[in-house]
Amino acid sequence: MTDAAAPQTTAKPEITFEDFARVDLRVARIVHAEPHPNADRLLKLQLDDGSGAPRQICAGIREYYQPEQLVGRHIVIVANLAPRKIRGEESRGMLLAASDAPKDAEGPRSVVVLTPMTEIAPGSIVS
Repeated sequence: MTDAAAPQTTAKPEITFEDFARVDLRVARIVHAEPHPNADRLLKLQLDDGSGAPRQICAGIREYYQPEQLVGRHIVIVANLAPRKIRGEESRGMLLAASDAPKDAEGPRSVVVLTPMTEIAPGSIVS
């Protein structure tokens, strides 16, 4: 595997350790994925986050993944992000993904969903 060139991006402002410690990163398993009914760029994902209650998130990865590619995969989510409606659907978290270019960049862009290297239970803490 070769390393690609680092993308040219503008760094975000520095935060304190305490700011970072407030973010609850968890492993979740995608149990269902489908196109968002009201947005061309979004997928609607149903997750098992280990809590015993289903969790739905909306993610802007439709251009990069087919729903069937995602079902059963473990991902990393921001679990304590305040819920919000995105085009009429509630999203209760955000998945982590890497990109080689900013969203508003001209030209091709790759997006890769971050996943654990080995199996670990949904709800596991990421630190």
